[in-house]
Amino acid sequence: MAKKGNRVQVILECTEHKETGMPGTSRYITTKNKKNTPERIELKKYNPILKKMTVHKEIK
Repeated sequence: MAKKGNRVQVILECTEHKETGMPGTSRYITTKNKKNTPERIELKKYNPILKKMTVHKEIK
């Protein structure tokens, strides 16, 4: 029987992109440990449309 882990897949979406009004969106898929980080995560990732590093927040 497989042991169920605490890691879950989450989607990170750019926060600055919505404000620009440009078409498209920047999203990344990553994993996090639910037990260690129950709150939503924020990471600085590269946005290829804006061509710069921006803050990406976890979406549901």
